[in-house]
Amino acid sequence: MRDLKDDKRFANTLARGLSVLRAFRPTDKGLGNLEISERTGLPRSTVSRLTFTLCALGYLTHRRHHDKYYLGPAALALGNIAAASFGFIETASPIMQNLANATKTLIGVAIQDDGQMLVVKTWRPENTPPIWINVGYRMPILTSSTGAAYLGVLTDEEQEKLTTAVQGNQTNQYGKVGRKARSDLLAQGYSVVSGSERFSSSINAVATPYRPSEFAEPVAFLSGAPTESLSDERIQAEVGPALVQAVEELRSITGQYYSLVATS
Repeated sequence: MRDLKDDKRFANTLARGLSVLRAFRPTDKGLGNLEISERTGLPRSTVSRLTFTLCALGYLTHRRHHDKYYLGPAALALGNIAAASFGFIETASPIMQNLANATKTLIGVAIQDDGQMLVVKTWRPENTPPIWINVGYRMPILTSSTGAAYLGVLTDEEQEKLTTAVQGNQTNQYGKVGRKARSDLLAQGYSVVSGSERFSSSINAVATPYRPSEFAEPVAFLSGAPTESLSDERIQAEVGPALVQAVEELRSITGQYYSLVATS
């Protein structure tokens, strides 16, 4: 399949502008043109034109005294509209908050974005200090439980679309990880990437997929915590089954059945 950038329908300028918006992270205290250039891979002169345009349209604001850009009111409005359109998150909130409190783990939901898993909502246990991830946190697909759960429920068409989009030297691994995850999902309802295969040695997590009617792709619900409080044994005995049960409750409310579509 050919690169989208070679497709005459593909608007490169728009794509570059969106990549500037995507460069911002929740922990940023503003970004300069140089930082945006480094994160996007775009020339600084191109970034300068794009940030000027995005400021003019309200998607960025510029604070001159330290020459930094911030997401603007138009970006906030767009984000709020997008969040409101995904009703399953609101429906899931009381279920997932109860799960977070019961397991003393962080519960989250992540989507695939630009070849990574992006956390878009979290639920933290009550009366506990902050836990390791926030909205906007990104995880690799191949070496995270969240990514494995996502891969395990993809159709052939969805997987082809993903591997075409990421275009890296690891694309042949997506099928392998997906098949392993699919087997785990069929056997126990959740996916776990353990030990040296996991992208973080200090964090452990378990994940299970969900297909919202409002979204074109599956998402993944996750339960995670530092490894000292969330061992593989605890996942198997307690947290994994509890996460699966919580997502099953969400499915029963929303009427979204669970299906692993057969792939070759």
